[in-house]
Amino acid sequence: MKLQSFSLEQYEEVVELWQRAGLALSRSDSLEGLRHKLERDPELFLVAINEAGQLAGAVMGSYDGRRGWVNHLAVDPAYQGQALGSRLMQELERRLANVGCEKINLLIEPENSGVQAFYRQLGFTADELIFMEKWIDAPKSDEKGV
Repeated sequence: MKLQSFSLEQYEEVVELWQRAGLALSRSDSLEGLRHKLERDPELFLVAINEAGQLAGAVMGSYDGRRGWVNHLAVDPAYQGQALGSRLMQELERRLANVGCEKINLLIEPENSGVQAFYRQLGFTADELIFMEKWIDAPKSDEKGV
């Protein structure tokens, strides 16, 4: 299994993988959203390619200069239980450390709570927080930034 950085040509395959793995996707997972993500830290979005050249796993990491984030770790159901998720996470952690990251955060959707044991095995601990979010609309083309 080969680990490499994601490229936009793999977009459809990655979305299909996320769906097969049961991940909840949002509007930021669009082709344009991922193109924008790659402008910031492309080396932190990894894919695993099997011997036949097919996508078997993916993880999208990011770094905001203070904290690293893990998003959308997924392993194709045919490859689950073979330590591929752990390999993807180890490589992501190595790459985050290389950019100066000292702490990694992740969020787990309630319907995916069964993955907690996997992350605990990798050294993650639960933290009691109140998570809030707000989607903002992009400015209209006739609006100017301030």
